[in-house]
Amino acid sequence: MSKDFSWQPKDLRVGTWAAIASYGMWGLFPIYWKQIGYIDAIQILCHRVFWSAIFLLAVLWIRGMTRPFTAIFKQKQSAVAVTACGVLITVNWGTYIWAVNSGRVTESSLGYYITPLLSVALGSLFFNEKMDRFTKISVTIATLGVAVAAAMMGKLPWIAITLAATFSIYGAVKKKAGLDALPGLAAETIVVAPFALAWLLWVHHYGNGLYFWTNPKPTIFLILAGPITAIPLLTFAYAALRIPLQRIGFIQYFSPTIQLMIGLFIYGEQINPPMLLAFATVVLAVVIYSSSTIHR
Repeated sequence: MSKDFSWQPKDLRVGTWAAIASYGMWGLFPIYWKQIGYIDAIQILCHRVFWSAIFLLAVLWIRGMTRPFTAIFKQKQSAVAVTACGVLITVNWGTYIWAVNSGRVTESSLGYYITPLLSVALGSLFFNEKMDRFTKISVTIATLGVAVAAAMMGKLPWIAITLAATFSIYGAVKKKAGLDALPGLAAETIVVAPFALAWLLWVHHYGNGLYFWTNPKPTIFLILAGPITAIPLLTFAYAALRIPLQRIGFIQYFSPTIQLMIGLFIYGEQINPPMLLAFATVVLAVVIYSSSTIHR
């Protein structure tokens, strides 16, 4: 993939659908994690990392792509990039799991509304992605709405800020590195997998771990967390190299919107005034941006 960031029509089309698929899957994640919500958040995170690494290594071997994978670690720049990505995505996952298990879904949702704004800003700052008038208007509306919503919450939304910062920077680092989707994702997962395995072995040694042989349901869900986690990350990595961060930024609104709908209509949650304001302004911003894009 060329690194001159000149967007080809085919890449834009396929990359856009890949991004939509990623955020659609992420939007449905609450249904899955709800099934094992009684398990300690750190254990869920470590299982998620470990089984993702196993799944990705298997896919690499089946597709005969082990050589590009090992080549990543032979170059300092790419090795640093995948290490940074591994740390960023692990912090993101851990923060989200902890927030959900702590009953702070509202603040975590706010984080995923903020994320696209940071993606657009990073695209403008580091990749010369110019914002036209409609994009600026859209970003301004969404920014004001999310800022007012945060102020209405009456405290610094550190969970939202952490989620937004880690994932938007993660996307920017992946784009800058320009690595192929599968080897790059496998490399960043492998970097953190030994730490996840060490934690799991430690808690099992002291009798605080989940014993697989006592209950098959959590075993199945935790093992399947590998491919379920890796697949949307693969499609995201594919999209990040083919479409501007500005476009990724607005597609990202699919995920928190889907999660919001699941909370309201499946789990019967009540939306509070700050989130209602954020949702309304974001929808307006997306409508303006999408309308201008279709017109062009």
